This record gives sequence, C-alpha cells and structure tokens, in this order.
Amino acid sequence: MESHTFMLRDLPHEERPRERMMHYGAESLSQAELLAILLRTGTRRESAIHIAQQLLRHSGGLRGLADLSIEELTNIKGIGPAKAVQLKAGIELGRRMANSRLTEPVIIRSPQDAAEILTEQLRYLQKEHFVCLFLNTKNHVIAQETLSMGSLNASIVHPREVFRAAMKCSSAAIICAHNHPSGDPAPSPEDISLTTRLVQAGEIVGIDVLDHLIIGDSRFVSLKEKGYM
Repeated sequence: MESHTFMLRDLPHEERPRERMMHYGAESLSQAELLAILLRTGTRRESAIHIAQQLLRHSGGLRGLADLSIEELTNIKGIGPAKAVQLKAGIELGRRMANSRLTEPVIIRSPQDAAEILTEQLRYLQKEHFVCLFLNTKNHVIAQETLSMGSLNASIVHPREVFRAAMKCSSAAIICAHNHPSGDPAPSPEDISLTTRLVQAGEIVGIDVLDHLIIGDSRFVSLKEKGYM
C-alpha cells in the first residue's frame, strides 16, 4: 500500500500557517510556520512546513539561516532560486527594519536604549562586528558605523579609527558595541583592555565614551554598569 505524504492541504483550514496568522497573529506561529509562509508552496512530496523544518535543521536555526547565501539555499532539497530569493528578501527586510529606528530621533538614556538599537542587528552574526553609535550633546544618535569585522573569536579595532569616524560626524560622545558569536556576552580581558584604551583616547580628544556593550544572543552586558569604565 502506498504511503500517504502529509501536505499542508491535509490540515484543517484553520490550522494552516497563513490562516493561523490571520486569526491569531504572527507571534503565535513557530519559526517553521513563518518560514513556510515565505516559501508559499512545497513540492509534490513535501509540504512547505516540512521544507522549512529541514531548512532550520540544515542551518542550525535562524542565526545560521541569516548567513546562508542564495546558492547555499538552493542546495537544500525543495528550495529553488525563487524560494531562495524570497527567503533572502524576508531576512533583509528584517535587518533593515532593525536599522530603520535610526531614521527617527533616538535619545540614549540608558544602556538598554542602545542595546535595543543594536541587538537585532548583531545577535545573529557569525563574526565579531565592532559598531559605534555617535551622539550629539543631547545624546541623540546622529550616526552609526561598523568599524571592524573580525574573526570568529576576535574583533580588532584601533582607537584612531573610532575617533576619526566620531570627528567626521562632529560627535560629542560615542557608545561602542560588539557581538559575541558564541551568544555569551561575558566580557573577555581583551574587551576590557580595549575599553580602557578607548576611554583614555576619548579623554585626550574630548569625546566621551559613554559605554561599551557586548551583545550576545538576546542578552547584553554594559561594561559601564559592570564598573570597567
């Protein structure tokens, strides 16, 4: 007897991802269900949800999915060029949405304010990125720049690059941040040493270093709050 392949059309209407999203909201859906909506259709033998689950297993989760190229996506069974482009477009929209907050006046009053701007941008990256927020005298964010992309274990940045960028946009103060690809935001001795050098250089050029944030997976550490600066 031929086995029956489970497809989305076999589900009751109200249990399909699109219908569930319409009735209960996007937050009620699993990661696989959200991806299935982006994929739109499956294959003759596999539903979109099944392909989405395979995709998450292959990439190791959303963190890894964000780094897959279109070519790597198309190597996964059930994903052709059209589906790969749809997925990359959805991921890129998410990244741009995280960045779009900077188009509005943003005031930094606490480490949490800065972390809210940067966490979604940095938490999924597989290499360390060193980023600076540049502030005016009222602590409004006037610019953001990535100054270094390091290896899996280290991000190398020199104070001269940081303060050259700060002076270019007439910044009165800066907040530095970098991600830990491991997901653990605990500061390393190198992180603490770099922070000390940045604070000292800032005192010389007259630009305050307000904080250095380390971004993990949904967690962050403020070196200011930890007493390292």
